[in-house]
Amino acid sequence: MELGISTFGEVTPDGKAGNAVNAHERVQQLLEEVKLADEVGLDVFAFGEHHRPDFVVSAPEVFMAAAAAITKNIHLSSSVTVLSSADPVRTFQNFATVDLISGGRAEMIAGRGSFIESFPLFGYDLDDYDALFTEKLEMLLEIGKQEVISWEGKFRAPIRQQGIYPRPYQSAIPVWLGVGGTPASAKRAGRMNLPMIIAILGSAPKHFVSFVELYRESAEKAGHDVSKLQLGISSQFFVAEDSAQAADEFYPSYEALMNRVGKDRGWSPMSREQFEWLRKDGPLVVGNVQQAVDKIMQQYELFGNTRFLAQLVTGHTPHAKILKAIEIFGTQVAPIIRKETNTVKSV
Repeated sequence: MELGISTFGEVTPDGKAGNAVNAHERVQQLLEEVKLADEVGLDVFAFGEHHRPDFVVSAPEVFMAAAAAITKNIHLSSSVTVLSSADPVRTFQNFATVDLISGGRAEMIAGRGSFIESFPLFGYDLDDYDALFTEKLEMLLEIGKQEVISWEGKFRAPIRQQGIYPRPYQSAIPVWLGVGGTPASAKRAGRMNLPMIIAILGSAPKHFVSFVELYRESAEKAGHDVSKLQLGISSQFFVAEDSAQAADEFYPSYEALMNRVGKDRGWSPMSREQFEWLRKDGPLVVGNVQQAVDKIMQQYELFGNTRFLAQLVTGHTPHAKILKAIEIFGTQVAPIIRKETNTVKSV
C-alpha cells in the first residue's frame, strides 16, 4: 500500500489586498511539510484546490512545482483538481510541466469539488455541474493519449488537429478520480478503468463497502481487469506518541474546520463527544502509533485499498506538532503498515 499526505493548506485569512503575511508563512510551512514527507519516505503528497479565504491552495500545480524542486522521490499530486471549472488543455500543460520538473513524479486527482466557489469565479453554471466534469474529463484523458488532437464539445471552443505541449516525462500522467460517495461516481470510475480515491470523512468506513463493490463491479462489466484497479482511501489524520496528546493537539483545528464548513452547510456544532466517537468508531485516524496502524489496517481489510492518504487538518495546531506527526507517520507508522500489507516502499 502506498502511504501519503493530503492538505488543503488551512490558513488564517489576511483579509487585505496585499501584504499577505499569514499566507506567506503558510506556504513556507507547506513546503517544509512536503520536504519532510519526502525525507521520511512517504510515497505521495497531495495539494487540494480551493478558492476560499481559509485555504491557501488555489493552484495545486504551482505548489507541486515548488515541491518538485526541493524533493527527490515523493510523488506529487493534486487533491483534487476541480476539473469542472478548469480548462483541460491548460490543466494538462501545467501537470506536464510539473512532471518534467520532477522527473516523472506528477499525478492528478480530478474531481467535481466539494465547494462551489470556483463555478461563479470562472463563469460556469452550477446547473452544468456533472456535464462539465464529464466532458472535461474525457477531453483531458484524450489529450493524455495523443500529442495532436481534434476535439469538439459543448463547453469550450473546438480544437482542430492541434498539438498540446509540453508532453510529460512519464508515458502518461496518472489521473485518479476523487469521489465522496455518489454511486454514479463509482460507476464512472470503474467503467473508465480509472484509479479512484474516496474521501471518508464523516461516516463509519463500513458504510462505503457497497460503494467500493460498485466500483469493482462496474469495471468488471466494462471488461476491465479488476485485479489491477487502484483504490485510495483518504481520512483526516493526526498522530503523536501518546493517544490523549494526539486528541488534544488535533481537536482545536478539527473543531474549527468542521464548525466553519458546517456553518455554510447547516451542520450542528462539533462537540468533543462527537469527535471522540469519530476517533473511536468513525473514520478519523487520530491517536498514537498503534491506533493509527489499527485504523489504517481496518480500512485496508474492508476495502483492499492500494493507497492511503492522511489528510492533515491544521490551523490551531502548532506547526512543530504537524511536522512531528509527519515524522512519526513516515518513520513509525508506515514501516508497520508496509510490513503487514507486504508492500515495498515505492521509488
